[in-house]
Amino acid sequence: MTRGFVIMAQDTDIVEYTKCAEALKASILRVMPSANITIITSDKLPYGDLAPNGDWKLINDWQVYEASPYDETIKLEADMFIPKDISHWWDILKDRDVVISTTIRNYKGEISDCRVYRKFIDDNALPDCYNAITYFKKSKTAQYFYQVVKNVFENWDEYKKILKCNPTETATTDFVYAIASLIVGVEHTTLPNFTDMSMVHMKQHVNNIPIDNWTDIFVHECLPDVLRIHTCPQQYPFHYVDKNFANVLLESYA
Repeated sequence: MTRGFVIMAQDTDIVEYTKCAEALKASILRVMPSANITIITSDKLPYGDLAPNGDWKLINDWQVYEASPYDETIKLEADMFIPKDISHWWDILKDRDVVISTTIRNYKGEISDCRVYRKFIDDNALPDCYNAITYFKKSKTAQYFYQVVKNVFENWDEYKKILKCNPTETATTDFVYAIASLIVGVEHTTLPNFTDMSMVHMKQHVNNIPIDNWTDIFVHECLPDVLRIHTCPQQYPFHYVDKNFANVLLESYA
């Protein structure tokens, strides 16, 4: 069976996600030289860009199931960095059809219990899903899962009527994956004890910093063989959030 990493990278007027994806690809190849990697841009979507004139590209996310050329896929968000070999994940995940990450960490690598960004999840008793790292296998379960993701995005206004949320709440991929996980079955879509399948999330409150942009407050060393944040070598997939950090990563590979 073929295995590979897929990165969704649809540029908007504000963010050049393809640049983030290239930096992510370089980081993967540095630690896993034989890895298969596919970057899915707007022109490679099986059903076309469903938000061609707007920034809400999340509505295209469900297309990853058909867009992936692999039997087994690990989908990664574009604004990430892989600091070490994670190929052992495949052997742990291979017996599942869908696994969405449920664990985040701070820059020290400590598992975080921060709930600041999870009010919608908590209010609706949804599984604690982080779509930035998602494994799926070509299977009926995964196909159904992404059909539900499609349905939730396309009918968000109807879903909001039965959910506890602000009427102006916008669908995020994390929220939609959590709803789909509940519908398909948490036991079929998550693997909570596999906490290695997690990411360092560089949001403000996860890292207990006074401002939103961590690059303005933390010393960071981006070297060809290591990424250090405030002297801490990064050991887990690193979700840097600040899209401009892609330039720093690319410069380190130049």
